Amino acid sequence: MKLLLKRKWIRWAIIVGFAVVGFFAIVYVSVFLGVFGKLPSRAELSSISQAEATQLLDKDGKLIGKFYIYDRQPLEFHDLPQHLIDALVATEDVRFYKHDGVDNVSLLRVFIKNIILGDKSAGGGSTITLQLAKNLFGRKDYVLFSMLINKFKESIIAKRIEDIYSKNNILTLYFNTVPFPDNTFGIESASRKFFNKPAKDLNYSEAAALIGTLKATSYYNPRLHLERTQSRRDVVLQQMHKYDYLTEAEADSLSAEALVLNYKSFNHDIGLAPYFRESVRKELKKILDSLKKSSGETYDLYRDGLVVHTTLDSSMQALAEASMKEHLSSLQRVHEQSYGKYAPWHDKKIVNKAIKSLPAYKRYKNQGLSEKQILDSLAIKRKTELFQWTGDTVENVSTIDSLKHSLKLLNTGMLAIDPQTGAVRTYIGGIDYRFFKYDHVSQSERQVGSTFKPFVYTAAIEDGMKPCTYFSLSAVTYTDFDDWTPTNSGKEENDAHLNYNLETALSQSVNTIAVKVLNKVGIEKVIAQAEKMGIEKKLPEEPSLALGVAEINLRELTGAYASYVNDSRPVRPFAITKITDKNGDVIVAFKPEIKEEQAYSDYTREVMLQIMQSTVNSGTATRLRSSYNLKNDIAGKTGTTQNNKDGWFVGITPKLVTVTWVGNDNHSIGFKTTGIGQGANSALPIFAKFYQKLNADSQFNSITKAQFQTPSDAVLEDLDCEPEKRDGFFKRLFGNKTKERRFKRK
Repeated sequence: MKLLLKRKWIRWAIIVGFAVVGFFAIVYVSVFLGVFGKLPSRAELSSISQAEATQLLDKDGKLIGKFYIYDRQPLEFHDLPQHLIDALVATEDVRFYKHDGVDNVSLLRVFIKNIILGDKSAGGGSTITLQLAKNLFGRKDYVLFSMLINKFKESIIAKRIEDIYSKNNILTLYFNTVPFPDNTFGIESASRKFFNKPAKDLNYSEAAALIGTLKATSYYNPRLHLERTQSRRDVVLQQMHKYDYLTEAEADSLSAEALVLNYKSFNHDIGLAPYFRESVRKELKKILDSLKKSSGETYDLYRDGLVVHTTLDSSMQALAEASMKEHLSSLQRVHEQSYGKYAPWHDKKIVNKAIKSLPAYKRYKNQGLSEKQILDSLAIKRKTELFQWTGDTVENVSTIDSLKHSLKLLNTGMLAIDPQTGAVRTYIGGIDYRFFKYDHVSQSERQVGSTFKPFVYTAAIEDGMKPCTYFSLSAVTYTDFDDWTPTNSGKEENDAHLNYNLETALSQSVNTIAVKVLNKVGIEKVIAQAEKMGIEKKLPEEPSLALGVAEINLRELTGAYASYVNDSRPVRPFAITKITDKNGDVIVAFKPEIKEEQAYSDYTREVMLQIMQSTVNSGTATRLRSSYNLKNDIAGKTGTTQNNKDGWFVGITPKLVTVTWVGNDNHSIGFKTTGIGQGANSALPIFAKFYQKLNADSQFNSITKAQFQTPSDAVLEDLDCEPEKRDGFFKRLFGNKTKERRFKRK
């Protein structure tokens, strides 16, 4: 021994060895003592709290969305299928049940094979508990020796975790925190995202695939690299066979199966009902700001794992979205073809005005750039994703090019509610939330056109006007309103001697008569009636109100129309029924807001419902019967605004009230012709296709087979008259009055 020590290289080897051991010991002790940051105490580890996603559920408890910083949904151990656990242990830590957090046997194997023998197949020596420590507390950059310091930290934390938690609890914590592809945390979120099912329902192939992605979440992302993921899944299955969790035949059989995804993204911009989810998020922000935890802290929408129960029917929503896409994609083609090369989205005045409203233009303007510099900047081309009904494309376009593209696109809004409560069942705020954030249900106010006429007629009947009151189609000039002369569209426009009763006039949406009815009952009474029906917008006191010049929010309009099938009581559409914390305790609950007082009498309601059924059976909405073959009990009203800027349809059934709008976001651009832009052509088909799909699905029978109540004998008697009549000889001889000195006010 003395002779060996006399050899210089041996003495140096021993010194270096002791120095290395000493260095490692010093670093370890330093980490243990908290020199590189405080380590979590036993108490802190005993109450591990991680940010949890808030879940958004539909009316039947189906997950439709989440709000999160980290997409995480925690599970209990009993929710984890055994084959999922087996796949993890076989692949990541086969000695999991034998070590105390740090597997010294595996580390020794790695040291000998990897470092000494150069065998890279020896594995990494990490354990599930070490990975959990990393998942829970992350890693920091210490400039020098970061990997060593982090490894020591994780080993100390892993041992403390093993002292506190059982193996089952460690597995539960691991599965709830481990990162999966697409910024997804926890097995439950990953299972729902990639296979659209809870983790407890994962089969062997799906479980093995998700475990396989842990090796490299980007490289093995099944959404982007399905074949690669399937190959990695097969490795996991072979590992399960190697360690006797599967027989060879079982592993081979499972490997022969194709991996099938059922991807459902909860990304805020895509997926089911994105406009609805964003609307709920805004509402939740206000609600949670007014609530306190028992600790006095406010709730955090993105971290506290809340569960928000909503009124949305996800199955119905899917049908509504499909109907909208079917119709709008077709209507868009017709819209563009109708204009040809002289389309308004190429008009310099319209384009220049739109350019000046762009955020980028305003930003450059504030920076002091000249007009030419701004336009030059906006003309720079770059690769940009553009919305197309045939499939989104990436093109080399400028900001101005992108603007022109968006100017030609039609947009839409659609809301369907339970008229007895106001519960929102479907909600479409636009054609695609990724490209168009503006919500046409909650944010937009558009002229409502002829959909306002039922409010005029409701006020008239409530004021005592009988349904068989006749009015001439003749045009009248109102001299105290700049000689305004409302006219009708259609062949009967100039037939001044033809008279319609109220039912025919409304079902045919006759403009001249609507204004005369407004004049007869008085503007003030019509406005008061609309207010009773839930219209909060200040309405213009002018005769054109009868033709729907007022700009009203789609939500308000829907809630007002609900009164016709809700005992004359309007409702306020609502989306949230209750919010619970992660333990299931109710934080706050909401009830429908229904006015106690009727907005009008039962008689008026029954008359109006009969008249609006005539709109569908023989009026402006007859294509519901003739073209779409709908046999349901339906009342409705079409609407078209001046210059064909807006198309509307209101569909009323006993258990569902639906309002659809179609138009261009730019108010300067309308449809080329009334034939294309009228509500019966632009908006009604969305409702029609929607109801065709509802009719084909028996789960909606309670809605589609519901029937209106039979009106009273008094109502039927008062409606029993000829739909039209012509003036007698003397009236035709002396003619109709075509001038009014002033518009009557009452």
